[in-house]
Amino acid sequence: MTPALPAPTTAVTVVGIGADGWPGLPETSRAALCEAEVLIGGARQLDLLPPECTGRRVAWPSPLRPAVPGLLAAHAGRRVAVLASGDPMFYGIGRALAEETDALRVLPHPSSVSYAAARLGWPLEDVEVVTLVGRPSARLAAALHQGRRLLVLSADATTPVEVAALLRDRGFGPSRMRVLEQLGGEKERTGAEAAADDWPMSQPPGDPLNIVAVACRRAPDALRLGAVPGLPDEAYEHDGQLTKRHIRAATLGVLAPAPGELLWDIGGGSGSIAVEWMRTHPSCRALSVERDPARADRIGRNAERLGVPGLRVVTGAAPAVLAELPPPDAVFIGGGLTAPGLLDACWEALPAGGASSPTP
Repeated sequence: MTPALPAPTTAVTVVGIGADGWPGLPETSRAALCEAEVLIGGARQLDLLPPECTGRRVAWPSPLRPAVPGLLAAHAGRRVAVLASGDPMFYGIGRALAEETDALRVLPHPSSVSYAAARLGWPLEDVEVVTLVGRPSARLAAALHQGRRLLVLSADATTPVEVAALLRDRGFGPSRMRVLEQLGGEKERTGAEAAADDWPMSQPPGDPLNIVAVACRRAPDALRLGAVPGLPDEAYEHDGQLTKRHIRAATLGVLAPAPGELLWDIGGGSGSIAVEWMRTHPSCRALSVERDPARADRIGRNAERLGVPGLRVVTGAAPAVLAELPPPDAVFIGGGLTAPGLLDACWEALPAGGASSPTP
């Protein structure tokens, strides 16, 4: 018989709080905050609590994520409540805490996404959410398709201007935008709708707590980029080293990317295989190995323009650089197949059941 798991230690309670602050919290959340011996959160969130929350108040340091284990250890055995914006498990601190402790109690609040969908009358199942909090705005490009509705989680008050600029640059200037601020609070405000082409770029920034709604419309002369591998060759900057469209589509079909998997793209050239691997799912990862520095820079530009700025480019010659890379789930060899030891090194790095494809 499998032994029972040990009883959890004192639970860390994560309380979602909205722009409406203390008045918007249910009694269960209020009680958890009043009973806590330690209250951890952002300075803005802690300021929303009344005096009856007598626990010691600890503001998150910056950077936040590396500090989580230390803070939990420092207050082990005490009643700890962590404040989070909206739903803690939706792009919130709840994920980081869940990775550190099994003793977690989550009391969610409606997220800004839920409020935005309600205000706009957009069914959430038909909306794609893209967060730009702590992430480059270029990742929004992968979500741009004619007729799609997007809700963009803003990093701060400057994000709407960045979104408008990216839409124009990627051929989606006709897209309709609207900024919703302080959702659920007394200062809630929904701005006027405008096309990205007409969005004012020099106006004073609004509230930093905002979300951007985008109804995507592609300009008539913009290049159409589909949702499956096989993007037009014209989508890439290249010097002739480009896996052609139909071969690229067939190759990705054989490699069969699945969510969360890592690809090694050896001899990246323009980076097209790695880029389209990552575009298949937001959690897909890729490393593009390219020995030519100019081509390596070009791969980075292609990745940013096509919405996968997280593509890691390794400048160096294979197989020498492969030993330092995390193990792949699949390998594509686009160049250097004749290099001594390359094929053997790739086979050895692949796990059982992994995929490998040399240039067709």
